[in-house]
Amino acid sequence: MLDLVAKKLFLTRGKGIHEDRLTSFEYALRDAGIAGTNLVLISSIFPPKAKLISRKEGLQQIKPGQILFTIYSKNQTNEPHRMCSASVGIAQPKDKDRYGYLSEYEAFGQTETQAGDYAEDIAAQMLASSLGIPFDVDKNWDEKRQQWKISGEIYKTQNITQQTRGDKDGKWTTVFAAAVLLV
Repeated sequence: MLDLVAKKLFLTRGKGIHEDRLTSFEYALRDAGIAGTNLVLISSIFPPKAKLISRKEGLQQIKPGQILFTIYSKNQTNEPHRMCSASVGIAQPKDKDRYGYLSEYEAFGQTETQAGDYAEDIAAQMLASSLGIPFDVDKNWDEKRQQWKISGEIYKTQNITQQTRGDKDGKWTTVFAAAVLLV
C-alpha cells in the first residue's frame, strides 16, 4: 500500500500582479517557487513526526510536474491599493507522535502581522480543542497563548503570511501562502 503520510513539509509564499486574474495567480506561484508543479489542496493536518524544513531545502526536493499536497491560502483583488493577505497558521503538539493543525486564512484590510496571528490562533485553537485543553474564545491571543503554554501540550505555533496592496493601476494582485507536504 502506498504510504502518503508526509515526512517533511515546508512553507512558502508569493505574490503576483497581471491584467489577468489567473495569470496573477501563476505569478504568485512562481514567486513562491512552486509554479511548475501540480497542487492538490488537502485538509489541515500537520502529520505526526513530520519535520518542518526550510523553504530552500523543500524547493530542492521537488521536480517539475510533481504532484504536491498543499494547505494553501490565496487572496486576490483588482482594487487599487486594497490591502489583502493570505496566511497559513501552524500549531504543533509537544508529543511528536500526535498530529498538529494547519489553518488557512484570507483577509482584506489586515496587516501581515494581524492576518498571521489570526491564522496561528485558528490552528492553535483546533489543536487545543483536539487535546482537550480548555480555552476561552473571548480571550485575546496573548491570554490564550499563556493558557496553552501552562498546559504544556502545545510545542510551537507559527505562520507564513503574504500581504500586499492592490496594484495602483487596478491590475489583478494575488497573494499566496502555503504549507507543502513532501511524502
